Amino acid sequence: MAKLGNRQRKTLVCSECNEENYRTNKNVRNTTERLELKKYCSKCQKHTVHKEKK
Repeated sequence: MAKLGNRQRKTLVCSECNEENYRTNKNVRNTTERLELKKYCSKCQKHTVHKEKK
């Protein structure tokens, strides 16, 4: 089984409705800034910016 090492599970939150929609893995050693991805929000029913939860 592979080790995660520097990778941590992060939750992505919709910037408009604050719904927690997605979980992703992030290498915290290489990328220190917070993730911002444009993803589909099922509550808003449109593509919005999802940010990494604090």
